[in-house]
Amino acid sequence: MRPPYTVVLIVPTGIGAAIGGYAGDALPVARAIAQVADRLITHPNVLNGAQLYWPLSNTFYVEGYGLDQFAAHRWGLRPVHQNRIGLVLDQGIESELRLRQLQAADAVRATLGLTLTDYIVTDAPLGVQLQTGASGATWGTIQNPDSLLRAAEQLIQRAKAEAIAVVARFPDDPGSEALQAYRHGHGVDPLAGAEAVISHLVVRHFAIPCAHAPALPPLPLDPVLSPKAAAEELGYTFLPSVLAGLSRAPQFVQHPAPGDIWSQEVNALIAPANACGSSALLHLSQSPALIITVNDNQTRMQASPEAMGIEAIQVESYLEALGVLVAHQAGIDIAALSPKLKPLQPLSQNSD
Repeated sequence: MRPPYTVVLIVPTGIGAAIGGYAGDALPVARAIAQVADRLITHPNVLNGAQLYWPLSNTFYVEGYGLDQFAAHRWGLRPVHQNRIGLVLDQGIESELRLRQLQAADAVRATLGLTLTDYIVTDAPLGVQLQTGASGATWGTIQNPDSLLRAAEQLIQRAKAEAIAVVARFPDDPGSEALQAYRHGHGVDPLAGAEAVISHLVVRHFAIPCAHAPALPPLPLDPVLSPKAAAEELGYTFLPSVLAGLSRAPQFVQHPAPGDIWSQEVNALIAPANACGSSALLHLSQSPALIITVNDNQTRMQASPEAMGIEAIQVESYLEALGVLVAHQAGIDIAALSPKLKPLQPLSQNSD
């Protein structure tokens, strides 16, 4: 019996990816790969679609820092039946907007049957600040990270939370050029980089699944809104997809047990062609895993496989990447699918 065919899908956040740079617009890619792979490992940026999500029984929702640790073979992934999710709310969220988040949490309890602990409000406003780098990629800082860590620790120790959802108040900037470009389908998500900072902090300190949803007031209607940005315009909160993902997120482990997943079991990794600088990709490129890069998923980065010294199969689209996965899983050399096949060549004798 062959081992499960395992694929990692990476679309780094906050770098303006043409596919995966918006709210859940890489989810169709994940759904397609999940039909080919026995196991798909990917991260919240791919699977979160604000209030939209799609249950995939063979897909593992792994926060970015945890994915880096997994790829480096420091942590394994332990599948779970269900997680108890603790909810952290930023003290900086206004009372009405806070109530909207709590109602969303209650909705997923009543409608999806998810298990949440009692929530906690941070003892100080988190103070999220947004930044944009020279490349156009976005990132951010938190003025009071200790307040976030204290809140998460309370949920873990007192409420026995097994995963943490964070809702932080993000700055309002409805009239900015960057936001308008994003809403019209040709900009960089101004929130994504800061969201990654928040979840990384919790996962790094507690080795527990975590994901973040920003708290923002609704934006004014835009009649020329891009379909790629439309998922973020559906309501008052992005929390539902985060809670759905965390409910089945694998736990991080450091000591192997039967059923755990470790990086040496990864058969293939797929990433944008000019965003090959992530820690997870660099680590897995040193393993036997097949690296596939997708040219038409352009980003603001300039980290090609050649520039990073990575051997990769470069394809034009995710449709072509799916074909490579099918052949690889079947044990077929993709060269055999081309019209011309070069004959075998003699191996030169080693002079040593």
